[in-house]
Amino acid sequence: MKSYKRNVFIYATIVALGGFVFGLDAALISGGFKFITAEFNLNEWEVGAIGFGPGLGVLIALPLAAWSSNAYGRKTTLKTIALLYIISAIGSALATSFTTLFLARFLGGLAFSSITLASMYVGEIAPPEQRGKLVSMLQINIGIGFSAAYFINYWILQQMGTDASWVTTINLNETGWRWMLGIEILPAVLWFFFLFIIPKSPAWLIYKNREEEARNSLAKVYPENEIEAHIQEMKESVSNADNNKSTTSQLKEIFSGPMKVVCIVALTLAIVQQSTGINAIMTYASTMFEQLGLGTDGAFASAIWLGVIGLLATILSLSLIDKIGRRPLVVGGLIWIILSLGICAFGFNQATYKVTNEAISKMKDIPDVDKLSVLVGKEYNSDTEFKEAIKEVLGETSARDNSGALLKEATNINALLILLGILSFVAAFNFSIGPIMWVLLSEIFPISLRGVAIPLFALISSTVSAVVQFFFPWQLQNMGANTIFIFYASIVLVGLLILYKFLPETKNLTIEEIQKLMKKSEKA
Repeated sequence: MKSYKRNVFIYATIVALGGFVFGLDAALISGGFKFITAEFNLNEWEVGAIGFGPGLGVLIALPLAAWSSNAYGRKTTLKTIALLYIISAIGSALATSFTTLFLARFLGGLAFSSITLASMYVGEIAPPEQRGKLVSMLQINIGIGFSAAYFINYWILQQMGTDASWVTTINLNETGWRWMLGIEILPAVLWFFFLFIIPKSPAWLIYKNREEEARNSLAKVYPENEIEAHIQEMKESVSNADNNKSTTSQLKEIFSGPMKVVCIVALTLAIVQQSTGINAIMTYASTMFEQLGLGTDGAFASAIWLGVIGLLATILSLSLIDKIGRRPLVVGGLIWIILSLGICAFGFNQATYKVTNEAISKMKDIPDVDKLSVLVGKEYNSDTEFKEAIKEVLGETSARDNSGALLKEATNINALLILLGILSFVAAFNFSIGPIMWVLLSEIFPISLRGVAIPLFALISSTVSAVVQFFFPWQLQNMGANTIFIFYASIVLVGLLILYKFLPETKNLTIEEIQKLMKKSEKA
């Protein structure tokens, strides 16, 4: 392999490690919810707030990341983000209350802008024929992070059932969830130091009129005979922009008439990606699987498959994105997502819930479980009705803390169908709009606008994600799983229709050629 090809792969891999840390941070909390809820006596709104905390943080961080990436460069901003991950992981593991844990999770959300900055950086150093694969490495690393998190959570859960001193008790509280959240510290530290190896973005250097430095950076990732041509393309892209480089002027240009199609595509991608409900499913994976009557151990074990399936689907997408193209994968993937969500909705709609004397006898560890005898013989057609009935009999705290055992013994549901539907959904997301949104955002905006545009539309996507994650525990408690999946599928359908009309194919084109294509689409 030639040195410049090896270099671009190494740099992209280092930057993409941010995706691994992101995946860990996003998924490790899923294993801790049950124990955190019990230890801090949280209601569903507080649980939602813990899940929502990173989403709130990223809403604040993305505008700052846009400013920092333009003012100080992509590399410096990425190193700052890595430090935030480290501090957040330490704070989460040592949290002493709902408030301190929420603040630590919020701080971690400030680091979630790593995905936008990483995709921007890789898009700027990668040659056109490799850009799709290299940017998609981010999603692969996110998938690896998710998988690792679910494996770690399941392993720690098993240790919590032993006499291992490190997961037993401190002041009568389980410490296993603290290990789940603290394990992130090590990869975050490694990522921080690896970031010192990568060069500065040549596109940012051109943006800052540092042409010679840009040429030196390009020499590490491009063949020598292509460097000057690429320098001229980047200079042309920058010179075509408004000479006023303030954030306000860039925002005006982003929403100007010539950028209409670009904005429609970017906005739809940003909203639809998170309206699928992917982050709610991944963040609350163990809670979601408890709804299938699998029990706590079964729910943790099943969650592992989410990470594995997502990772395999992302690798498949990576192998096809520069062959088949972006548009077929996005359109086909969204159809696949809608069908998968429909399967989940159908499965939950057919479920029934019934307490029996045999079920009560199996739950003798639950305090006052005999009170459930008043429900024997009654059948409930929705999970929300059943949960409400349990709450009235056992009280809110007991019903919440023992939900896994209660659903396991009382649920009559086609768990295999729903499990396959959820896994199919995760595969479809990671095959299509999950990784490809970041590829497209790194391609469709000119260099002069990219530092503001990518964080802006990532901010919109993160806002949707934060809202979805915040309301999910309440929706699960009050709307039921069936309604939730129908709601997600309906939004995805609208997005599919818009993207089918406006999304162009961008494979194997330089970023400058893509700008010309988008302008032709506007005139058409």
